[in-house]
Amino acid sequence: MGFTIGGIREIRSGTRRRGRSSECTAVAEFTGLWGWDVVPGARAVAGVCSCGQTGCRAPGAHPLDFARPVPAGATLDEVTRAWAEFPGASAMLAVGRSFDVIEVAESAGRNALVRLERMGLPLGPVAATPDGRAHFFVSPGAAADLPRLLYRMGWDDPSALDLRGLGPGTCITAPPSDRGGLGAVRWLRPPALDSATRPPAARLLLGTLAYVAHRSRARA
Repeated sequence: MGFTIGGIREIRSGTRRRGRSSECTAVAEFTGLWGWDVVPGARAVAGVCSCGQTGCRAPGAHPLDFARPVPAGATLDEVTRAWAEFPGASAMLAVGRSFDVIEVAESAGRNALVRLERMGLPLGPVAATPDGRAHFFVSPGAAADLPRLLYRMGWDDPSALDLRGLGPGTCITAPPSDRGGLGAVRWLRPPALDSATRPPAARLLLGTLAYVAHRSRARA
């Protein structure tokens, strides 16, 4: 699977030529450029979830159970056909194959991101959700290894840091889709060719994330 600047041009110019929706363009960049699996997700309007289930526990914040994932490598034409079956669906990224996620409070995530950039450490994409969480993309396997890594760094309980790992079987809402009717997810650090396809090892970021998360909770 190739991820090239030429591919970016093809997707964007193809959109202009054929009038494709910006939604499909974004999904095609996720699949064709960054190598991510994308799942059509539910949306919420006035607290009611588009999944149709009465009493949905996560309105507008979960994949559609009846929708097939759009696999990594899918082209703009393939994405457009798939999304036509679920018009208005949010774009959700399947976690665990190309990347895992370390989730922290957004305020702690922003502070940690500044520190990490100053330190010159490798970073992958970082997203912020409208409900105040930050998602750091890291190499696959990080979620399962998180308790051990934190213990080796002197932290016994990840939950006490308001820090958790998201791995296989979970999905996150991708920018710029709406999450839970609260607003759009946005990039704090957008994907780039040198980081999206090769996210950093969690251990390189975890010490700073844990320290900043601990300080944030202590102040609160």
